[in-house]
Amino acid sequence: MQEMIGNTDNHTNHALGEMLDKIAEHKGCGTSGGSGKSSCGSSDGPSDMAPEVWEKVKNHPCYSEEAHHHYARMHVAVAPACNIQCNYCNRKYDCANESRPGVVSEKLTPEQAAKKVLAVASAIPQMTVLGIAGPGDALANPAKTFKTFELIQKTAPDIKLCLSTNGLALPDHVDTIKAFNVDHVTITINMIDPEVGQHIYPWVYYKNKRYTGIEAARILTERQMQGLEMLTAAGVLTKINSVMIPGINDKHLVDVNKAVKSRGAFLHNIMPLISAAEHGTVFGLNGQRGPTAQELKALQDSCEGEMNMMRHCRQCRADAVGLLGEDRSAEFTTEKIDAMGEVVYDAESRKTYQELVEAERVEKVAAKEAALQELDVTDVRIMIAVATKGHGRVNEHFGHAHEFQIYEVGSFGAKFVGHRRVDLYCQGGYGDEDTLPSVVRAINDCHAVFVAKIGACPRDELKAAGIDPVDSYADEFIEESAILYFKEYFAKVCAREIEHRARGDADIRQGAFTAAA
Repeated sequence: MQEMIGNTDNHTNHALGEMLDKIAEHKGCGTSGGSGKSSCGSSDGPSDMAPEVWEKVKNHPCYSEEAHHHYARMHVAVAPACNIQCNYCNRKYDCANESRPGVVSEKLTPEQAAKKVLAVASAIPQMTVLGIAGPGDALANPAKTFKTFELIQKTAPDIKLCLSTNGLALPDHVDTIKAFNVDHVTITINMIDPEVGQHIYPWVYYKNKRYTGIEAARILTERQMQGLEMLTAAGVLTKINSVMIPGINDKHLVDVNKAVKSRGAFLHNIMPLISAAEHGTVFGLNGQRGPTAQELKALQDSCEGEMNMMRHCRQCRADAVGLLGEDRSAEFTTEKIDAMGEVVYDAESRKTYQELVEAERVEKVAAKEAALQELDVTDVRIMIAVATKGHGRVNEHFGHAHEFQIYEVGSFGAKFVGHRRVDLYCQGGYGDEDTLPSVVRAINDCHAVFVAKIGACPRDELKAAGIDPVDSYADEFIEESAILYFKEYFAKVCAREIEHRARGDADIRQGAFTAAA
């Protein structure tokens, strides 16, 4: 394993003195750094969550970071119309190579959607959640949305139902949402101040009238807050999506965070603006930039003390299928599903498969708990990038990674803090040397990158950039591996600092001796 002490950053160097003092205070023996019971990892549920809430989130990949390693979701594109216009949205049709909200390859009727759900659920037994997220707004198309839910409830009652909405029509449909046992609703809330909102929303269409400017934003935020309060009162879990737009609402989202928490939101997902001219959006055409990964993390960190933050969102297409971070929708086009003939829904096989998944989750939590034992207390933290195909394991080749999951690691354990999309390095069996620098830049704030395999060229490039390429944890659980790596790293840092201090003391004594002579 590469010697990393020489690459320790300024923040780590600054913390070393305090760290060694803390070790002395603890007589070299710290606490375990936390039990990890609040991370949605145990099949019994975390200690700080009511059992009924845990039942709703434990296998929902969007509402539980830990669950997203194991469970899949799908969206059906039955809701084409929208009742507001956002400056970051352009609902293009048939854009199969784009991965962003509002994009679909084909629109479905409720009947087509129901058949697709059965086909996907039979082929992907870990698919536990059906969502309606567009390509417009689920509640601007209430008849199609609720007809789809009705059909799914009859044929696949074990699948969780959820929807996403901008919230304008939400107060009018809370009773229906509750009646269909929709336990999860996502509301996109980008502002609570109409002065800010006027720069995000050109218009809203409400009660057969189009409103613009500050008046449009005022109506929207009032309806969103009303709908959120009604969902909370009805016992429906809510996730709030907010798009971070630098210079427009980035600082304001701290106030949004406090407002939605006070109204009972369960989870807040602050997402980066996706902005490119080729998308045809207002922000894309006027050059509005999106936030950097570091800016996004800083905002998420500042809001985390207020409520739970979602950091594993992939800003999915409105027809996404599979685990978060992958898209298998091309396998389930209407043409291919029609060619399958009758689809037999096997609920028992799905249940058996999911029981195996739960057993793996328990094993993963136990491994993390064991790794946390006897970890010294310290304020030092490092970031680790991980190439993974899912199941919470280090199981992807460096050259095959479309993204890296980012973990912050310290005496508290390993905490997922985000993901970085990258261009594919390995093309047709060969590494693309032009792509490698951009991949390195995407993870250049990480101390190490965990991979299942890595070639000699990218290994050397990463080392030159001060990033430790680690393939010794191939196929092992991510969190356990990250904690074990941190233990070794921390021990090296301590040893090197003690060595430096001793050498400095010797130099001082030698200098004093020379002066006296």
